[in-house]
Amino acid sequence: MYRSAPISLWDATSEETEIESVAVPDQTVDVAIVGGGFTGLSAALHCAGKGLLAHVLEAKHIGYGGSGRNVGLVNAALWLPPAKVREKLGPEFGERFLRRFSEGPSVVFDLIETHQIRCEVTKTGTIHAAHGPSGSEDLKDRHAEWRRLGEPVDLLGPEHVAEMIGTTVYHGGLLDHRAGTINPMGYCRGLARAATGAGAKISTGVRVEKLERESGTWHVLTDAGDFRADAVVLGTNAYTDGLWPDLRNVFTMIHYLQFATEPLGSSAGHILPGRQGVWDTGPIMFSVRRDANDRLLVGTMGRVIGSKNKGLTRRWAKKRIARMFPELGRVSFDEAWHGQIAMTPDHLPRIHQLAPRLWTAIGYNGRGITTGTLFGSAIADLLTGMDPTHLPLPVTNPSQAPRAAITSRLYDLAFTANQLWKGLR
Repeated sequence: MYRSAPISLWDATSEETEIESVAVPDQTVDVAIVGGGFTGLSAALHCAGKGLLAHVLEAKHIGYGGSGRNVGLVNAALWLPPAKVREKLGPEFGERFLRRFSEGPSVVFDLIETHQIRCEVTKTGTIHAAHGPSGSEDLKDRHAEWRRLGEPVDLLGPEHVAEMIGTTVYHGGLLDHRAGTINPMGYCRGLARAATGAGAKISTGVRVEKLERESGTWHVLTDAGDFRADAVVLGTNAYTDGLWPDLRNVFTMIHYLQFATEPLGSSAGHILPGRQGVWDTGPIMFSVRRDANDRLLVGTMGRVIGSKNKGLTRRWAKKRIARMFPELGRVSFDEAWHGQIAMTPDHLPRIHQLAPRLWTAIGYNGRGITTGTLFGSAIADLLTGMDPTHLPLPVTNPSQAPRAAITSRLYDLAFTANQLWKGLR
């Protein structure tokens, strides 16, 4: 299949290579999986491990969507604090969700170790940094809740967080020892390699155009041929199209961008010396991390306007780096990209049964690595007889996010204005 320019730094630098595509099957399979990202590949790996014949269909290439454009923070749980999760899901599902997602990073790290996935993995935690006094108060509350649950998190004062990150702009932080960082495209390709090794099949460059239920099985119509499947999994998340009616309207789509500098060598040695990833408490989230080759990556909500060489977003990135790390002087950029995030109204993900033997997990709210991995495994369990009440959250019917398209455009305008304002300061 023809490949255009890399979609992200992770695409350009992944040690894991792309798997070889196979033809659309000429027989009935146990499960057809639409989407070659974290969810679809985790589902394929775990279905194959349970003896099911699984076939993944990816319209572009492995990791093309949000998976290959991810920040690469392997975080536990969600943006929501634990108390909000319990409030929204109730005591039974709330506690189960928090426990399962607290274990999420270790599930990812175990898969990486088991399958020897080359993805620049670190296990030194992530830092949730306070952008201001209100952020500090929020982190104190989160710390108290996580400690009550027995989770390994540390509250950092301004001096400690400055030492760990290498900048004095933050008012404190929360260090989560459960978490870490990866090259997300490397992880995605490694999952694909592991899935095919377990017996799953993967076709790339194949778009599924229609799904029809006929005589108790699914007729899967693609632009490369048709076949039948006993079950179907939609693992498209924020890149969901019109394949299933109205499914793309259950979330609000927002963009998240990243700029990666050229390798900075020893001049960046004081920045995140422990290689933790950072995300902050700001209403328009910001992230920063350092990759295995000493590139500094900064990111925020919004699209790349311009390119790595010129334009509004490059000016924003240069200003942000100069404010945080003035000692670096002028920097050049190797890559710039953005991806899509599916935000739900309550900031919780969803598992939907759309029709008999047709499942989707969707609405990851920027937590794709752990959520996709866990939900892919959970759907494999559902397909082999697990009671849905044992899931980490209830199976629900799709409901439209209010004014999703309009809200997405308003967010886009706000994020662009944020880049403009901070690029001028």
